[in-house]
Amino acid sequence: MTDAPRPDPFADATPDIVAEAAAVFAACRHGALATIAPGDGWPQATRVGLAPVGRFRGLILVSALAAHTAALRADPRCSLLVGEAGKGDPLAHKRLTLKCRAREIFREDAEGYAVARAAYLSAQPKAKLYIDLGDFALMALAPESVSFNGGFGRAARIEGEMLAG
Repeated sequence: MTDAPRPDPFADATPDIVAEAAAVFAACRHGALATIAPGDGWPQATRVGLAPVGRFRGLILVSALAAHTAALRADPRCSLLVGEAGKGDPLAHKRLTLKCRAREIFREDAEGYAVARAAYLSAQPKAKLYIDLGDFALMALAPESVSFNGGFGRAARIEGEMLAG
């Protein structure tokens, strides 16, 4: 018995869909970050605070004590799920899955770090309590592709030039 190939569930990403997805991302202040564990290669997920800093680009603050920090330093590939579930069925609400590469922003880059720190604290003001502790680091997430799910039957993949903006 041969399984018939399934049709691609993703529609073409139109400018309107990209704008809708970008608005969802811009409103998010946290997400589920998935990384690849360096010891065994298994995926691991955690919640992170998020500061959107451009179309589908974001900053996260991580602790050296957390497993996902070691994972990102070993392999910068990660996935970030964002979107708020409201009342009713959580699968009916808009959400994005971003395939990203993380890049640590080092404190030695005084100007770049100061800009990133200010941007993160603008979105996450309570992080002022711990952002300057020595074991915390800022990481920039750069998207390679975005899967947008606008609710049942509304899905699009955003790639290439459509990620910029």
